[in-house]
Amino acid sequence: MIQEFTASVWQEGDWFVAQCREVDVASQGLTEQESLDNLREALELHFEPPCATLLPQIRRIEVELDAA
Repeated sequence: MIQEFTASVWQEGDWFVAQCREVDVASQGLTEQESLDNLREALELHFEPPCATLLPQIRRIEVELDAA
């Protein structure tokens, strides 16, 4: 099945960042095309059915954030 998504692409330093607008998935590359190709691969992996060999475990983690 083919699904079409929208990508936003911008440059940060030497890297191009491609972010999917419909799904929270992003990737990067040294060229705009490479970032889009990497985003395509990341989306394909994102939508692959899980095939866990162990039951997933839910854990809580703590993250220290600077107050803004």
